[in-house]
Amino acid sequence: MGERTENVVNGDLGQTVVGLAAVIHDRREASPETSYTARLLQGKEDSLLKKLAEEATEVVMACKDDDHDHIRYEAGDLIYHLLVVLERYGVTIAELAGELDARRH
Repeated sequence: MGERTENVVNGDLGQTVVGLAAVIHDRREASPETSYTARLLQGKEDSLLKKLAEEATEVVMACKDDDHDHIRYEAGDLIYHLLVVLERYGVTIAELAGELDARRH
């Protein structure tokens, strides 16, 4: 488990995800030596997919511990790694939104 994030205030998830996805997209061309995101995007496929599974498991374990702050922290890690996976495989945020919107009807 990483460090707990201090002084978290509520935000707009849509804006945050769109902004984070843009940063991840921009890191596609960055040097893997200086950017963790670039290492995930350009490195071995299995490493990224294992990281996604690990983060999902950590969310589950935080839920089992019923630890609100830990759940939030691990969910942040999971969403970040999911966005990296989407970028790596060419699935845009707009496509994801369309998928989710289609399920509401």
